[in-house]
Amino acid sequence: MCSEQGSAIATVMVENARVRVTEWRFKARGDDTGWHRHGFDYVVVPQFDGALEIDLENGETVIAEMQSGVPYYRDLGVKHNVKSANDFECAFVEIELLEPRPEA
Repeated sequence: MCSEQGSAIATVMVENARVRVTEWRFKARGDDTGWHRHGFDYVVVPQFDGALEIDLENGETVIAEMQSGVPYYRDLGVKHNVKSANDFECAFVEIELLEPRPEA
């Protein structure tokens, strides 16, 4: 993932030839990941009930409701900045699938 530095804390927990697992921790409302484009397909597992504010490349901002432990998947290529919309510390775990997609 190519990224600008944001105020959220990124901690790589696992990294090998197949996957990279990163915890993204937001200490306060408005903490952000920084603008980045995903170079790999990925899965996010929220560790909280709440919301994230996602600024998209086209200028749109969306609110994404999170439920603790309920994962979601995204394809590579997404460019965005993710911000906490919560008044409490929160985190999610991002699992990047580093191996190329199998040919269809």
